[in-house]
Amino acid sequence: MQDLSRVNYVLTGKAVAFARGAQSAIDKQIVSGRQAVHFLGIDGDEQGDLRVHGGVEKAIHIYPSEHYKDWIKELGEREALNHVGAFGENISSVGITEKDICLGDKIRIGSALLEVSQGRMPCWKLNVRFEQKNMAKRLQDSLRTGWYFRVLQQGDIGQGDEIILCERPYPDWPLTKIMGLIFEGCLDEVQLLQLAQLPLVESWKKLVQRRMSDRQLENWSPRLDGPKDESR
Repeated sequence: MQDLSRVNYVLTGKAVAFARGAQSAIDKQIVSGRQAVHFLGIDGDEQGDLRVHGGVEKAIHIYPSEHYKDWIKELGEREALNHVGAFGENISSVGITEKDICLGDKIRIGSALLEVSQGRMPCWKLNVRFEQKNMAKRLQDSLRTGWYFRVLQQGDIGQGDEIILCERPYPDWPLTKIMGLIFEGCLDEVQLLQLAQLPLVESWKKLVQRRMSDRQLENWSPRLDGPKDESR
């Protein structure tokens, strides 16, 4: 982590009607002043589908602002990329990316103490938001997904706060390494066993266990492609 890692912006959103009959709060907006952080996230923030979003393991989503220039280079000019919040992030950061952060890192932002819980598993709503039918898969394959924090100590955060590493119990496990094994379809028993020893969130733990027992990869089409658009 760089010494100057900091919060560019804090963003929150409300759940509203989205495409294909779904609800979403992906359209996050910048909020000014200091924002209260509780165990389920930032005060005033919502999620559209609580079955797969939000909760204590996905309380806050952070996305590195550095990635925006890469996406513009790859996708060209897109309306969604004209401002922060394109990926539904709660924190727009600078000075830290997925390769710099490790699973279980304890991070101080403002007066809140956070813990890195998992990388993001992108869903089909990004395809709609970017008007790019494979955007979710592109995000997943790039490993530029951002990541989630669980909240260990409630407090408040705000623009300009430093992102301070307090503890790193798993220095050999940056998120890019873990997401690479998950997203690129690792079936190697040794590597899967190593993953299984980590304090993964329950859903990732079960994924690793299924791979070890069934020797098969998951069908991610429902998550990446979503339901059919019945309006067409």
